[in-house]
Amino acid sequence: MPGLGISLGRGGATTFSQDLQHSDAVVIMGSNMAECHPVAFRWPMKAKARGAKLIHIDPRFTRTSAMANIYAPLRAGSDIVFLGALVNYIINSERWNSEPFFKAYVTSYTNAPTLISAEYRGPDDLEGLFSGWDAEAKRYDTKTWAYQTEEAALESGDQTAGTAGQSSESATEGGLPTTTPPQSGQPAPGAGQQQPGGQPTTPSTPGGQQGGTPQPQPGTPSTQPNQPGDDAQSFSARVGKLVGPPPRQDRTMEDPNTVFQVMRRHYARYTPELVEQVCGTPRDVFISVAETLLANSGPDKTSAFCYAVGWTQHTSGVQLIRTATLVQLLLGNIGRPGGGILALRGHATIQGSTDIATLYNIHPGYLNAPNVNRKHDTLGDYIETETTPTAYWANFPKFIVSQLKAWYGDAATPENQFGYDWLPRITGDHSHMPMFVEIDKGNVKGMFAMGQNPAVGGQNAGFQRRALAKLEWLVVRDLFETETASFWKDSPEVRGGELSPADIQTEVFFFPAAAVPEMDGSFTNTQRLVQWHEKAVDPPGDARSDIWWTVHLGLRLKELYKGSTEARDQGLLNLTWDYIDEEENRAAGWQILDEPSATRILKEINGFTWADKKPLASFADLKDDGTTACGAWIYSGIFAPTADNPAGLNKAASRTPDDWVSLGWGFAWPANRRQMYNRASADPAGNPWAKEARLAEQFGGGKFRGYVYWDPGADAGTSAAGEALRGKWVGLDVPDFPATKPPTAQAVPNGVGLDYHDGASPFIMKGDGKGWLFAPSGAVDGPLPAHYEPFESPVENLVYKQQGNPLTKIWEPQERLAAVGSADYPHILSTYRLTEHHLSGSMSRWLPWLAELQPELFAEISPEHAEELGVDNTDKIKITTPRATITAKALVTRRARPYTINGKRIHYVGLPWHWGYKGIAVGDVVNDLSAMVGDPNVSIHEAKVFVCNVSKA
Repeated sequence: MPGLGISLGRGGATTFSQDLQHSDAVVIMGSNMAECHPVAFRWPMKAKARGAKLIHIDPRFTRTSAMANIYAPLRAGSDIVFLGALVNYIINSERWNSEPFFKAYVTSYTNAPTLISAEYRGPDDLEGLFSGWDAEAKRYDTKTWAYQTEEAALESGDQTAGTAGQSSESATEGGLPTTTPPQSGQPAPGAGQQQPGGQPTTPSTPGGQQGGTPQPQPGTPSTQPNQPGDDAQSFSARVGKLVGPPPRQDRTMEDPNTVFQVMRRHYARYTPELVEQVCGTPRDVFISVAETLLANSGPDKTSAFCYAVGWTQHTSGVQLIRTATLVQLLLGNIGRPGGGILALRGHATIQGSTDIATLYNIHPGYLNAPNVNRKHDTLGDYIETETTPTAYWANFPKFIVSQLKAWYGDAATPENQFGYDWLPRITGDHSHMPMFVEIDKGNVKGMFAMGQNPAVGGQNAGFQRRALAKLEWLVVRDLFETETASFWKDSPEVRGGELSPADIQTEVFFFPAAAVPEMDGSFTNTQRLVQWHEKAVDPPGDARSDIWWTVHLGLRLKELYKGSTEARDQGLLNLTWDYIDEEENRAAGWQILDEPSATRILKEINGFTWADKKPLASFADLKDDGTTACGAWIYSGIFAPTADNPAGLNKAASRTPDDWVSLGWGFAWPANRRQMYNRASADPAGNPWAKEARLAEQFGGGKFRGYVYWDPGADAGTSAAGEALRGKWVGLDVPDFPATKPPTAQAVPNGVGLDYHDGASPFIMKGDGKGWLFAPSGAVDGPLPAHYEPFESPVENLVYKQQGNPLTKIWEPQERLAAVGSADYPHILSTYRLTEHHLSGSMSRWLPWLAELQPELFAEISPEHAEELGVDNTDKIKITTPRATITAKALVTRRARPYTINGKRIHYVGLPWHWGYKGIAVGDVVNDLSAMVGDPNVSIHEAKVFVCNVSKA
């Protein structure tokens, strides 16, 4: 998610599945969409039926490849080379340099014209590293990645400095002036309109560890004031003090320090020839992909990208996704129908589990958890550290105070910082893999495993099973007795004699869980769409819903600690925890009368005025003074009042479809927008691009001229003086922009929030309102994506001297890791998923019809590899890594192929990872083979590429 967030401002998918039917080309990379997301895949297929080109880029030839117009084979782990070469090819192509649309989009909507510090140096100069690298501390000091600012230029006597982020000779060329005050008669932001907003980029690494000296986004000073007496001030009023000087720009993009020129130099070495050499992709196939994207992007055409965990599960996963945003920004495909980037989530509500925060380092709505390693001592400190004052994030004080009010109710007051001190502070990286390292060390006494199965799903799963044996207690809640629940009696370690049940002191509690039809609730799917599901039947026996378990656990803990005067207990005791309505359950005819109400929880998430508990219409209504409560600001509006339902209407339960945008079906955060950044679906002057005009004529019923565009004659309410106002953003979707801010609006140099942006800045969550090609902050491992080899690789890095990501997180001892080019482990291995099974198999291997469809573990190998091994189809083979050896049946198929990398033949092995030692369909645990190494930004594991050996069993 940070890969999208760093570039665009929010980490969610920019588009929605149904919109892919209007794509002119769809690139599927890092995903086998046909097999793993078959329902969503119907929309690319509809596009293909209308003449669109489908492109699949993947190490394996899959069901998706079979449907594609172009299949591009790619060595696993070399994606950034392919995408970086697309960047280079695009900006040097005749079409990109002759079609005015591309440069109009890039100069107005991205930070391409912005000047970077003259001290910045990139991997070309530093053998694969960026300037600011501290080898001893193993981190970057990022000050040389910063924007140049007007104030700094004037102080240095640079007479070329213009105003509000433009050099004087280019202040009006190619775009709108950005310096004069707003026109009179225009309403102030927020006056009579719903404000935009949404999910942010993650400003710090997991655990809040900074990758160098923290650098502000544009408009934020490098030192943040916190003067005596400030805490008595309105939190929102203090935000204005954080605004710094605007960045400098050269809209000709000719200055060598512009983002555009820095990016051009960075990717100059990423050529079709390099792609062939490093990725193993034939040069002509790469060129065909590039030309297809160019031909199907522009004012009258758009192309989309779709990806899944094939991109995320790498030690450079965040940067890999960042590279795709560069391609899409350069092609003008972000914020436009048929364009964008669709992040394909692998669970029904994997998006929702991060929105409403099951991650250790964020609160609901992507508010960073307080951290002892950052300036988070007081609520004021926390707000000043986390607020970006020149973006919609200027409203951060309202988000956090309203959240604290929802959690602590009457106990949250201005005098006690709304209970801020009751929040736990994180101290480092507490994600899954380092947590298991601490369990193994004996530093964690107990664990809840709810909706996860680390005995199969964890990386180096054998290590994780052995670590479980060091817990004092383990609580497992699931539909079946999973491998995690029974590790102590039937794991491979127990069967092999490494562990003895008599010696394992872990007390295991297994609780049966209710299934989805046995509870009310919601799913938030791959496109940020929240959809409600109603309870159909009571769960059997003692099975209970996740909500029941969590709420009753909280109530029992509150009772246990009742009367405590310890400061550490007050947060628990003051929690508002009133979610049970027995009369409602009795009236509905349910047997479990103490089942908590999912609707009550949704109302809290939506938000309400504290005094009278009236639901809020949107997050624009939030306050920072304790008069509003809101559990997750990005979901505000999901239970908003309507004329017919003044007490609020559950919009997640709305089921009015249409042929395309379907604003009446469910609720998409933020503010029910389906296409984020849709201000970019109009040109800088606010007029629809040609494609948007055509689609509006086809689908708009004569009401609209574009997808989202500026209508100067639209009713925009009244001014403070009661005068009628005209001019408004309208269209088929909810505008992702201040509704009455005209395209001619000019930036206020000292403005707070969106006043700081001009009327042609679609990326409202970014400090400068622009899509970031170059990221001065947000990523700890570099401002531009660079190719590093996977941590375990059979070849040396052919692009830079630096072999791997220098900030890779490593939790494995050296003896469990393969050296570069190891003769003992010469092959590439990737794990993947099947349609018939789900994740670790705990919801599918127990079902007879699914177990029959995919009864046992197999490994895909190429005919060439099989011939070398002397193996026939269905023979048993052993796959070995430094962590473990497993056995599988060989599936000899041309879907797998050997790759020639720099003259060296490298075999590819593909393994689905769904099997374990429980259920009807059983098999060896593929994750026993994988390593505990991860991306430095998000700690995600690298399961999509590591090395192995294969032999006949």
